[in-house]
Amino acid sequence: MTNPPRHEPESPRDLVGIGIGPCNLSLAALAHPLAELDAVFYEQRPGFEWHPGLLIEGATVQVPFLADLVTLADPTSPWSFLNYLKTRQRLFPFYFTEHFHIQRAEYDAYCRWVAQSLPALRFHHQVDAVRWNPERDVFEVDFTQLDAEGEAEALGRTYTRNVVLGIGTAPYVPDPLKPLVDAPGVPVIHAADYLDHRSDILAADHVTVVGSGQSGAEVFLDLLRHRPVGREKLHWIGRSEAFTPMEYSKLGLEHFTPDYTRYFHALAEPVRDRLIAAQWQLHKGIDAGTLAAIHDELYRRSLQGGWPDAVLTPGVLVRTAGRIATTQVELHLEHLQQGSRTRLTTGAVVLATGYRERPLDRILAGLDPYMRRDNSERPRIDQEFRLVLDPSVTGSVYVQNAELHTHGVGAPDLGLAAWRSATILNSLTGNAPYPPATRTAFTTFGLQDARLQIPRARQAPRLIPLVEGR
Repeated sequence: MTNPPRHEPESPRDLVGIGIGPCNLSLAALAHPLAELDAVFYEQRPGFEWHPGLLIEGATVQVPFLADLVTLADPTSPWSFLNYLKTRQRLFPFYFTEHFHIQRAEYDAYCRWVAQSLPALRFHHQVDAVRWNPERDVFEVDFTQLDAEGEAEALGRTYTRNVVLGIGTAPYVPDPLKPLVDAPGVPVIHAADYLDHRSDILAADHVTVVGSGQSGAEVFLDLLRHRPVGREKLHWIGRSEAFTPMEYSKLGLEHFTPDYTRYFHALAEPVRDRLIAAQWQLHKGIDAGTLAAIHDELYRRSLQGGWPDAVLTPGVLVRTAGRIATTQVELHLEHLQQGSRTRLTTGAVVLATGYRERPLDRILAGLDPYMRRDNSERPRIDQEFRLVLDPSVTGSVYVQNAELHTHGVGAPDLGLAAWRSATILNSLTGNAPYPPATRTAFTTFGLQDARLQIPRARQAPRLIPLVEGR
């Protein structure tokens, strides 16, 4: 580690961002025109990437293109998706496609275009620790500068008045399946790595997809389309009681508005926990178009008189799993409704078992004495996405996509990224560069604020009667 780190200013920065996923990329884009704000964002990866293993051809983002990094906070921003299309000479072709939902690969390309244009982003920088320095009233942020191979090259430290965490989520592997993922031999991979191992998966004699959400459906559909007719040899299982479509009604989508987020945040902690568990279909179901495509493909394969060799069974739990020699995996299954058990032998497994919030404890260990926690020992987060810290800490630590327990189902939703970024910047600067909308939903979610949320009825214009001869 002989190379010196990039020069860091002596005076503290206004904001240091940790992680550059869509959430912090949105914040960086909206912060860019605020000339008075000294901000920098660190990311250990060499460049921006968004779920590269799931950029399956034809798979779409589950929010409309208007839910890009900036538009719902600032439609005039140069970092909008529409401006991206314009710079690529693709605005008119997009206009004629009449698609409200864009492909994942296109969203990823758009985000990379934004990332390549923002000077405040520092890739190849791994943040190691965040501490509060009470003598200087600033946060100390320690980082390691990485070389092209991802090896440590230099150590550095910067000081900042505020921090924003956007470290995102990590692939989740259930405990019974962890030994299989870590062992060599039969391919057992998380869906996050699907495209990297797709050829090996397709070469297996039999493939099992575990997980009944959107990723599981997309992987199953892609495998189905690329297996021989009549010799598909596919299983698709998941714990949910059905392969259920996502709640996508217009009023249902109002759960992903600032109005609902504010309502949810004001609820009691036990009520919030109960709601999150009950609202899974708002964000863990399957797009109805994907379900229709799966059914259409299965039906097409039955036209020759035989049923495709594909088994789709919801309501199934994987209890344990093990390897048989070096060529097969044995899954021990339990049907939750029947109470019956069986074994399934398969040649490859794709785990579409979702993601979990990355724990904040490691990176914020130095702030632990200052943090306030709820009854379940989770960080308390205020309405403006700040960790609730001891009053002696004069700076703020904001979080992005780590507030499901306090802000509800919209926390990981891309559609609220721009609004949350604007809320953070308004809080940070104190002068509201992005004035918030006063109302965002037709639904009034509670009784106490109903009077405040319902605008005055429009008055019909007074008509002046026409008098003949005037």
